[in-house]
Amino acid sequence: MKIAILNGSPKGDLSITMQYVHFIAKKFPQHSYRTHDVAQQVHKLARDEKAFEAVMEDIRASDAVIWSFPIYAFLVPAQYKRFIELIFDRNAKKHFKNKYTVTLSTSMRFFDHTAHNYMQGICDDLDMKFCGAYSADMQDLLDEAQREKLLIFAEDLFRAVGDKRPTMKMYPPLVHSSFTYKPGPVVKKVDNRGKRILILTDLEKPKTNLGRMIQRIEAAFTGGTEVINLNDIDIKGGCLGCIQCGFDNRCVYLGKDGFIDFYDKSYRTADAVIFAPRIKDRYYSWTWKLLYDRGFYNGHTPVLKGKQILYILSGPLGQIPNLQQMIAASSEIGGANLVGIVTDESGDSKTIDALLQSGAEQMMRFDELQYVKPPSFLYVGGHKIFRDMVFGGARFVFQADYNYYRKNKMFDFPHRDKKAIAFNKKMMDLMKDPATKEEIRKMMKKEMVRPHQKVVATK
Repeated sequence: MKIAILNGSPKGDLSITMQYVHFIAKKFPQHSYRTHDVAQQVHKLARDEKAFEAVMEDIRASDAVIWSFPIYAFLVPAQYKRFIELIFDRNAKKHFKNKYTVTLSTSMRFFDHTAHNYMQGICDDLDMKFCGAYSADMQDLLDEAQREKLLIFAEDLFRAVGDKRPTMKMYPPLVHSSFTYKPGPVVKKVDNRGKRILILTDLEKPKTNLGRMIQRIEAAFTGGTEVINLNDIDIKGGCLGCIQCGFDNRCVYLGKDGFIDFYDKSYRTADAVIFAPRIKDRYYSWTWKLLYDRGFYNGHTPVLKGKQILYILSGPLGQIPNLQQMIAASSEIGGANLVGIVTDESGDSKTIDALLQSGAEQMMRFDELQYVKPPSFLYVGGHKIFRDMVFGGARFVFQADYNYYRKNKMFDFPHRDKKAIAFNKKMMDLMKDPATKEEIRKMMKKEMVRPHQKVVATK
């Protein structure tokens, strides 16, 4: 079989993910493998159509495709996203049709599922035969049991090709509306009390629904807003995955482009942020992904802590629950309060006006109250992954994170809760007596709610 490897690592072959692919190739030498470092070479592929067509020709001649990539900020790296956009922009879908395919990633398993969901959706959009996703921890290849699992996964792909196994699509094609939003006048302006409201976008065409939605919410504030378009910022490239910033938050791009200056002086200093990205395929544009990837020089710290944020989107967000989850998760993990999301999906201009107005009012009311809603599993689970990683084996790499976590008491391990430990010891000792254990069993329902009833009655 001919297997095409689409390498999504900006580091090319010097990538942990690619070592998993090399291991598969070594153990199944009866097949031929050809790797394309599409993320590392994406700028060349974008400007050189012959180079791009050479990759497409290899896809066409292959029996199966392996999409391999590291996880960067809930998704694939921005450079890989750019390559995916080139496929659709250049009408190259036909080369992928009916090709058997799998996705293979390495990460610390932080929101790896959203990246694989996205990629499966892309494979469905390309009419490929999706045979599964494999999410490996970065150290799994060092473990014999995990290596065995990897080989079973790879063998199953080869069997699927040989058996011409039927597959099922999970993600229906997105349906885009032709509705044109026509904003009405602002009746009552929102007092932003001197607070700096940043509207961040990657808008390319002002005369679109997204452009008009931005103009409408701009007009809603008495003190005005600052609008920054990512397309106007000098961004030389995407995150390189070098991790050099882990020591002291110093990016290798420092002084080489305008991104860090924008991030530190405009993005992080805003009192509230209105995000207005373009939806492109099943995510945002690759330009927007650069914002998240390049912001990694701040490590795993909550850069938007305490800020109010609002999303304004034009497009079928309701059909992309995976993106909805990423919006919620990135807000919580960033320490921000997600005020809400306004889209043009209602197809009614008056409704959109009302939603934008309400969003602006809520944003400033929550800002005044310094309100941040309690976190959900999205934050709690993500925080524990970061906490354990920063405290554990990756401490020497992410020294800046370690210092921040220690200073802000984010190493909140259960064994440090002395009150809970003392209570549990007392109760466990009591329950050594069978009769007492049965009495406690009968009391559980009432005792669990008693402290809460006391608050309701007395506060």
